[in-house]
Parts: sequence; structure tokens; C-alpha cells
Amino acid sequence: MNFLVFGIILIEFCSAWRCTREKARIKELFRENEELKIERDQLAAEKGQDCHIYFDEIEEINEENDKLNLKLELKEEEIRGLKLENEKLRRQLEDASSICTTAPTPTETETSNERLSVNFLVIPEYYESSYLIKKDGSTNAATISAPTHDFTKFVKHALVKGQLFIFGGSSDSKKIARLDGCRFNELSARLNEHRGYSSEALSINSGSLALICFGYFDKSCETFDGTTAVTTFSVSWTHDHGGLGMYRNQPATVGCYYGNRKMAETLSSTGWSFLPDFPERIYKHSIVGLDNESMLLFGGEISGNLQTGIWQLKNDQWNKIGELAKSATAGSAFYSGRSIYYFEYSSIQRIDLNAKEELEKVELIGDPPKSSFYPVLFSTTPDFCV
Repeated sequence: MNFLVFGIILIEFCSAWRCTREKARIKELFRENEELKIERDQLAAEKGQDCHIYFDEIEEINEENDKLNLKLELKEEEIRGLKLENEKLRRQLEDASSICTTAPTPTETETSNERLSVNFLVIPEYYESSYLIKKDGSTNAATISAPTHDFTKFVKHALVKGQLFIFGGSSDSKKIARLDGCRFNELSARLNEHRGYSSEALSINSGSLALICFGYFDKSCETFDGTTAVTTFSVSWTHDHGGLGMYRNQPATVGCYYGNRKMAETLSSTGWSFLPDFPERIYKHSIVGLDNESMLLFGGEISGNLQTGIWQLKNDQWNKIGELAKSATAGSAFYSGRSIYYFEYSSIQRIDLNAKEELEKVELIGDPPKSSFYPVLFSTTPDFCV
């Protein structure tokens, strides 16, 4: 009996001891669990921070890649410019040699300028070299000022409500500036996207708006009313160096540099839609809309080769209708008095149309006093800023 009582007491004692030990063990497990939760939360926070850091690093790498692409493009253009300058010097040497044997007659000299119906202010990539070309073909230096020496480098321009505006460029790819008198003043308004060398600008809506589009791999467009830039419809594919002109009284663009495509598109009130593809993969050309609702495309490059072709899109059909006086690329065009004035790196040409806006002839007016890609053109008085 004593052994039985002793056994029961021993069992109860062991059970109580085991229960106490298990309680302590459970408390320890709870404590370890709380520590693990804290460690888990810390790891999650660190992981999130690392992800943000990695995302920031990726964004920085993408920005650096864009900068490298831009530098590569600018270097390619610099090489192109040197080649064109060399070609220009070679032609000048040939002309000088021919003068020794054949002097031009006064009639020949007058003919090349007899239909210059507009006085132009021409602003090259560096505005210090701006000049005025008068109706008689003579030129004078024009004094233009701006906040920085490269303020007009690689900008695109358009008239809005009769005032000249420039957009983007090397100094600040989101800037908007207006020519006030003889000085460019930067506005507080900004573009929504970066617009550089490969972007395009066009005066639309009877001159009340400017349409600014594209960039390296960029499909976006925006409009500017003289005060504010507003995002509008994007194209289906970038048209960098694809030009902007009017077709059937609506903005249109053709081709591109990076995609090396033939694609053409036009903008309506509901967005961009496709036009017939251009026959070749072209870029750095100029586009001009005519009053008869057709569109001319001329100059540019195909596979790096400068072009002379003058093409017309009419009734949704592309046709080659003539040739420039010499091959040309990356120029600016101005339509006035049934003549298209085309200023490009090494030449000034005039495309004359008849009353029906059919091609009549092409004249080489001369060489620009200062070579430049995509110069800013402004129709003005013969003594503007001289």
C-alpha cells in the first residue's frame, strides 16, 4: 500500500515537473517565433529597399544608355558634316578653276535669284552665325542673342500666332523659347517630353498651334498654343528624322531613322492612321504640304546615301516627279509664292511650281554663308536685326 501511494505521488510529481518544463519550452518557442517574425520583417524591408536601389540603378543605366545613343548620333552627324564640308570645298575649288576660263554673265547671276520672293532670317545651329538673305539673293550678318552659346543647336521651330518659337535642342531638350525682337527668351512653360535633334515641329490649325513630335525611339506628340504644351495622340511607331508636313490639310510624317522604315501616318481629330508606305526606307528628308492637298517629299537619305528625288503623295499614290539640283539632307523648307525654299547643309535650292502646283523647275540659289543642319527659317523684313 505504501508503495502504491508513493508511486502515485511520484507520478503526480513527475507530471507537474513535466508540465512546468513544457510550459517553459512553449514560452521559449513563442519568444523564438517573435524573433523570427521581427527578422522576417527586417529582411522584407531590406529586400524592398534593395529592389528600389536596383530599380534606381536600372533607371540610371537606361538614362546613361540614352545619353550614349545621343552621343553616337551626334558623332555620326559630325562625321557627316565633315564629309559634306569637304564636298563643299571640293566644289568651290572646281568652281574657282572654271572661273579662270569662263566668267558668268550678269544674266546668269540674276537668273538664280530672280524669284526669291521672301526675305529670310536664317539661324544656324549656333545663332552667332545668323544671317539675312534678301530677295535679290544678297546676304548680311544678323545679330541674334540668346541665354547660352548653344541655345539654338539641334532645336526645331514653328510659328504660333505669328511668333517664332523654338523647341528642345542640345542645351535643354524640354525648353520652349520665343524670338522677341532679336533675342531668344526662354519661357517658363516646358515640353512634356525630351525633344532633340531627331524630333520634328510643324505649325498647324492655321498657325494657332505647333505640333511637336518624336525623339530617339519616341512615339509621343504634343501641341503648343503659345502658352502651354499639352500631350496629344502618339504614333504607332517612332518617326525620328521622319519630318512633319501637311497632307489633305492634316499633319503627316514619313519614314524614320532608327526603325529604317517606309511607314507613313497622318493625324486626324481621332488619332494617327496609316498612309501608303513610301517606296524606300528614307529619313532626314523634308515634307511640304501644298494647297491642292497633296504633299511633296524631297532630299533625305536612304541607307546613308544623300538623295535628289522629289516625290509627291497625291490621292494616296506616291510618284517621283523630279530631282533637286543637288543631293541634300537634314534641311529646312519654306513654302511661299509657289516656290519652296530649301536650306540644307551645303546648298540653298528653290523648287518652283506653276499655278496648278505642278513642278516647273528647280534652281540652285547658292551656298549658305554658314553650313547647318535643320536651320531655323523666319520670313521677315530686309533689315531685320542687321
